[in-house]
Amino acid sequence: MMKINPKYFFSFLLLGQVAFAQQKNTDIPVEPGVSLALASHRSTTISNIQYQVHFNIPQELSAAIQSTENIDFKLNKLSDVQIDFKQSADHLKRIVVNGKQVAINFKEEHILIAHKDLHLGNNRIAIEFVAGNESLNRNKDFLYALFVPDHARMVFPCFDQPDLKANFLLSLTVPNDWKVMANAAKKDSLVNGDMVTYHFKNSDKLPTYLFSFTAGKYTYLSRKVKNRNMEFLHRETDSAKIKLSVDSVFTGHNDALDFLEDWTAIKYPFQKIGFAAIPDFQFGGMEHPGEVQYKSSALFLDQGATRDQFISRSNLISHETAHMWFGDLVTMKWFNDVWMKEVFANFMADKVTEKLMGKSTFDLKFLQDHYPAAYGVDRTLGANPIRQQLDNLQEAGSMYGNIIYHKAPIMMRQLEQLMGKAAFQKGIREYLKLYAYENATWNDLIAILSKYTKKDLYSWNKVWVNQPGRPIFGYEIKYDGDNISSLILTQKSENGEPRVWPQAFTIKLVYGDNSKILNVNAANATTIINEAKGLAKPQYVLFNADGAGYGLFPVDMLMMENMDVKSNQLERASIYINAYENMLAGNNFKPKQLLNFYLKGLAIEKNEMNLRLIAGYLTNIYWTFLTPEMRTGMHTDLENVIWTAMQQQEQQNHKKILFNAYQNVYIGKEAGERLYQIWDKQLAPDGVKLQEDDYSNLALTLALKTDTANSILKAQLARTSNTDRKNRLIYLMPALSLDPAERDRFFDSLKERKNRQKEAWTTTALAYLHHSLRQQTSIKYLKQSLELLEEIQQTGDIFFPQSWLAAIFSTYNSREAYQVVQAFLKSHPNYNPKLKDKILQTTDNLCRAQEIVN
Repeated sequence: MMKINPKYFFSFLLLGQVAFAQQKNTDIPVEPGVSLALASHRSTTISNIQYQVHFNIPQELSAAIQSTENIDFKLNKLSDVQIDFKQSADHLKRIVVNGKQVAINFKEEHILIAHKDLHLGNNRIAIEFVAGNESLNRNKDFLYALFVPDHARMVFPCFDQPDLKANFLLSLTVPNDWKVMANAAKKDSLVNGDMVTYHFKNSDKLPTYLFSFTAGKYTYLSRKVKNRNMEFLHRETDSAKIKLSVDSVFTGHNDALDFLEDWTAIKYPFQKIGFAAIPDFQFGGMEHPGEVQYKSSALFLDQGATRDQFISRSNLISHETAHMWFGDLVTMKWFNDVWMKEVFANFMADKVTEKLMGKSTFDLKFLQDHYPAAYGVDRTLGANPIRQQLDNLQEAGSMYGNIIYHKAPIMMRQLEQLMGKAAFQKGIREYLKLYAYENATWNDLIAILSKYTKKDLYSWNKVWVNQPGRPIFGYEIKYDGDNISSLILTQKSENGEPRVWPQAFTIKLVYGDNSKILNVNAANATTIINEAKGLAKPQYVLFNADGAGYGLFPVDMLMMENMDVKSNQLERASIYINAYENMLAGNNFKPKQLLNFYLKGLAIEKNEMNLRLIAGYLTNIYWTFLTPEMRTGMHTDLENVIWTAMQQQEQQNHKKILFNAYQNVYIGKEAGERLYQIWDKQLAPDGVKLQEDDYSNLALTLALKTDTANSILKAQLARTSNTDRKNRLIYLMPALSLDPAERDRFFDSLKERKNRQKEAWTTTALAYLHHSLRQQTSIKYLKQSLELLEEIQQTGDIFFPQSWLAAIFSTYNSREAYQVVQAFLKSHPNYNPKLKDKILQTTDNLCRAQEIVN
């Protein structure tokens, strides 16, 4: 008899339950969501799925969307069938199974089809229904379907799990002045009065979360780039943005496709290339094949955009394009491996950036994009591993976050370095070809990669992928006279456990005008740096000089005092990041001391990405780790230093970064009058280029910090011509009202889902509502905000719970706010563990502020 490891017992038990249910032809329990038991059962009994879906979308926003569908599938073992549909029973009008109308049997978000009405082999279920609105994101004159991770079932009946891939034959009836786009190419159209019906070709094989379409008053563009036909829908009206951006968007997709086809040795795997720019889209982008959806503001940049914004646009396009192979061609079997598609999308996008912009820019961007965001979770009490347990798909949204988007690429880069680039690429190519148009798990991939290396990937995987946290590095250096006799590096987990993260990085010994780089392979708890023995005593030591190491590294204070702006830009970024992490850990720095260090760098730092990094750290420390009294005592000097530094910088982009920092931190009367004049006259400072969005953001800041909020925002509204941007401003205005009662009414309105459908607008409003300057009146919202979190998770999109919490708690540092959080957690001992982790992650600064605010 085989002994079952206790940590695997649940999985064995669950699989046993599924097998027993199938053997006895009993039903899988009917429960909300899509349980792992149901998904496992259906994946073995159902195959060859074809959906034929029609949505009749009226002009009127409040009118119902009458819909029909046929679901054709093969039943491999006779059993009852559960079809997912997260709506009320009155949305179902008629069900016909294999030509016979049956009574509607609806329970716990599922349509139940009895096995007596089915038969082995091919079956057809025809359903007339009213589509759910929530995930169709309906606006007055456009809508877009966004179904990740399990929201397809909120719109139409389906088998909403990633390993039941299907073909989708879609038709849409829409107002005749609307444009449409979907996964598949348009086949034909039929006009009927003021409506038109579009029929699409059958889609490629897709999971339900990748099925999508958009329709509305869009501008349609098409281009043939390097023998690739591409189509583009957008709603942008700013002619300057259109002129500056459209060609770049098409070129960016073509460049990414060239690189990925070459790297994977697989041609673009879907029938068409299309993308849509959507105002205030919830994410940066979503990788629906043939209809990639993007946040419009991420694609359409103006002349005031910084170099970093252009790089970010290129990276975003590359990320979504990489998904065509990683996630779309090969899809995770279950959403516990959702991180796989995201890590490869980020990892491959970074490779495209490296090719297009050079290794130096790539290394710096990789460090700044991924490490601070990963540390922001991994250092907290709510840290989660990259790979997590998932028992029901309705919890899948809570798995998203900075660990899968940012720690995972760091892990993957270490894995590539461990294996070697050539071996790693061979393994990935085999994986893509073997599982093309199918599903795979992380364990499937590790098994393939293990064939291409002698390294023990399973042990490596245990600490990097299956466990949370980061290492804390320490060191001991001894001298024999003026020479090093030994240099020893140690690592342990943040909670003191003796854990090792195998990884490689560099240490730099600095000797005045010269230096020595030491390569470190930290594979054990203690690493002896033999290369250091006998070297001259350095002036100071820089740990993790190349920024490749992951963890908290020691800080040599002499290095901080002598850091030269002419030094390597990557080394400076590593120093900036590690100094901030040490401040949070209570090592070496007090907040004001570190703020002054960053402040000195504003005038002399010449790298745009580094300047943005330290400006961000500076403003974060200012609002989160200083008391109101300290801000009052130093704001004038701080404002003057930033303004002077802006004037001293020579590059336009550098000046704009500092102008934004000045706008962020100012609270003084003189600074406020200066900014008001800039906004009122629309006359930017010398060398700073401001566009409509910049003046709109400035108006919001002035409204927050002055007693003329109403007049400023009304004037800005009158200046704004774009309908989507005008509607956003109207939404935000109550959150910035001078009247606390109006702000109260705005917060109360958020308790209804319909008032937070534009999630990007909601989180922006919350950030203003809970700004440090408003916390005396907004702290009363904290308890209610936490109480809303479970409902936010159930009704919102995947990033909303995290962004909801971050917008609310990001700048609180008071004891009162801390006690609200602790009281909530104490009074909810059985709270959803994934949501509890989100709370612990987003209130980590609040918790640390209790010890380090000075």
